[in-house]
Amino acid sequence: MPAASPRRDELLERAYAYVLEHGLVAMSLRPLAAAIGSSPRVLLYLFGSKDGLTRALLARARADELAALDGLEGDLPAVARALWDWLAAPGHRGVLALWLEGYSRSLIEPDGPWAGFARSTVEDWLALLAAAQPPRTRRTKAGEAERTAALGILRGGMLDLLATDDERRVTRAVDQQLARSPRQV
Repeated sequence: MPAASPRRDELLERAYAYVLEHGLVAMSLRPLAAAIGSSPRVLLYLFGSKDGLTRALLARARADELAALDGLEGDLPAVARALWDWLAAPGHRGVLALWLEGYSRSLIEPDGPWAGFARSTVEDWLALLAAAQPPRTRRTKAGEAERTAALGILRGGMLDLLATDDERRVTRAVDQQLARSPRQV
């Protein structure tokens, strides 16, 4: 596979926009290539294989996620609420659906191009939530449970939001759970 190039970067961005709208799991190279102004042969040359393109697209989605998480400050409830604001924003439904596809497939096909995606995203989010805890709490089992519970609330809310698009109802439920004291979350 060739090294990064402006053309590869351009096609990755176009392919990313395409999969945000159409999904990743049923992606076929021929329709994708036609939609983004390329050919299957060029995509295979630039990404090595369909799996290589899938890995690049998942890495691109993860980069979007990490960029959104960068710079969040505050205590655990405040950071969790800021994360919810990002998750609930209507413009992020495509990336959330793509994330869900990658997450699910990494559990079903742990050796495929999705390998490790679910674990990596859990670790990313738990690290962010840990950084919002006082150092003394962060290193305890109780601190680990607090951030795991917060992540569960966010992920559960996200799944419900994707399924129903009922942002107001789900946001009320997320707020209710996040408003509890950390030990009750």
